[in-house]
Amino acid sequence: MASLISNSLRTFCIYGLGKTGTSVVNYFNNNNFKEYCIWDDDKAKRALHGFTTNDTIVSSSCLDRADFIVMSPGISLKKASLKKKLIKNKDKIITDLDLFYLFNPTIKSIVVTGTNGKSTTCKILEHVLKKNNIYVELGGNIGKPVLDLNLEKNPIVIIEASSFQLAYSKFVKPDYAILLNITNDHLDWHVSAKEYINSKFKIFSNQEKNDFAFINNKIFLKKFKKNKYKSKLQFINLKKYKKIKKKIKNDYLNSEVNEQNMSFVYYLSKILKINEKSLINSLKSFKGLPHRHEIFCKRNNKIFINDSKATSFEASKFALKSNKNIFWIVGGLPKTGDRFQLKEIKKNIVKAYIIGKHMKNFKRYLKGKINFRLCGTLKNAVIQVFKDSRNITNKKITILLSPASASYDQFKNFENRGNYFKNLIIKKFKKN
Repeated sequence: MASLISNSLRTFCIYGLGKTGTSVVNYFNNNNFKEYCIWDDDKAKRALHGFTTNDTIVSSSCLDRADFIVMSPGISLKKASLKKKLIKNKDKIITDLDLFYLFNPTIKSIVVTGTNGKSTTCKILEHVLKKNNIYVELGGNIGKPVLDLNLEKNPIVIIEASSFQLAYSKFVKPDYAILLNITNDHLDWHVSAKEYINSKFKIFSNQEKNDFAFINNKIFLKKFKKNKYKSKLQFINLKKYKKIKKKIKNDYLNSEVNEQNMSFVYYLSKILKINEKSLINSLKSFKGLPHRHEIFCKRNNKIFINDSKATSFEASKFALKSNKNIFWIVGGLPKTGDRFQLKEIKKNIVKAYIIGKHMKNFKRYLKGKINFRLCGTLKNAVIQVFKDSRNITNKKITILLSPASASYDQFKNFENRGNYFKNLIIKKFKKN
């Protein structure tokens, strides 16, 4: 595969000049590779790279001439300004992940994908490997783009791969491929649920017989066998991890929220020959990521959890299953195809507080199932939660922001939403 890129006749069009596209430009420039053109639908981003013409004809012809089109993740063929040319040249489209593998065919890598838990699993793996003196670099959909990583010391590279990245990828070939889970998500971007699932399974497509594939679902198992992937299958049994769970002295990792993530880490650690005692010792010092079941405050009988990263009901379900007496703040921009299945967990919820510009949707999801109140804003929800919970002193309660929806109706991103929630709580206590 390396010869595919090294051929001086190969030309590229870099489509999209955000964080990822810029990393591709920098990589080409740093390696004296000049056979490329650039385009972004945003005029300001084009100007930042010295591309001042607004002539889409020039760029359209570049797409036709290029051997490969390096597409930035998140750009939808249906919405791009040059969509007709992109669709015509769809077979040429690759990603920065493909370039990483084509330029570095011998590098050891772990690719983690799934609907929920990718970032946390990647960070746990990074922590465990570092604690066991294994040099590691982490990038992709978390932290740095993969072409910005430092490979001089021949690290094991951990890559978080989103469905957007994988949908366009063709040459991803991890030594260790982890598929955590798949639930309905990003169906407004992908053509169908089938396409979304197929994008995730691409992490196994190019693996060979000495590579490893990790899955934990019988439906995934059937698809894996049907596709006749070559890698060594590791089917995750949660019971095996649960046998050592009680030995891990870490409240964050011991919650039900992280059982699935940790079971994959446990199986991979065995293959990497990290002994059980070393694994357990490594995990004692792991701190969770912000906005993912982040217990940031405990006061009297109240526990405050920022789970702003939960942008679908399936993501929120982990927190709702793992806590009791929940005052649940929910709402935002609903995900296409999302379903609220509350039967098993409604007993844990005292009351829900609906926020955002789509309150009618969430009212419909919750009506007749749990008690709720329409609050509109996050600030109003926090005020109401404190009013409703102030007289409860005989049991522990959980104030949970787990919106089960995207943030863009009222916030810049989920980080902005989570930080705003934490600041509201902190200010509330300072006043008191």
